[in-house]
Amino acid sequence: MGVISRGVYRMEQDLIVKGRLVGPKTVELDQPIPGAPCDVEVVVHLQSSTASNGGQSVFDFLRSLPGGARSKAEIDRQVREERDSWGTE
Repeated sequence: MGVISRGVYRMEQDLIVKGRLVGPKTVELDQPIPGAPCDVEVVVHLQSSTASNGGQSVFDFLRSLPGGARSKAEIDRQVREERDSWGTE
């Protein structure tokens, strides 16, 4: 709830409107939003049909990442310590 003036409150309203991200700071909506101009907060959920990864699979992306710096022994030690901290209950 936002305060418009002393003793006057405005209820926040969430609207879901589909659209397209057409620039780094520009969203084109599929339908108009009712009401007078006002400040808004925008949350963007990229749709799989419009999100682009250049056609690369997640596995290809993971293979393209540099290898980690820890050895197998270091990782095994960390896993063992974590499991030991769980107790035997």
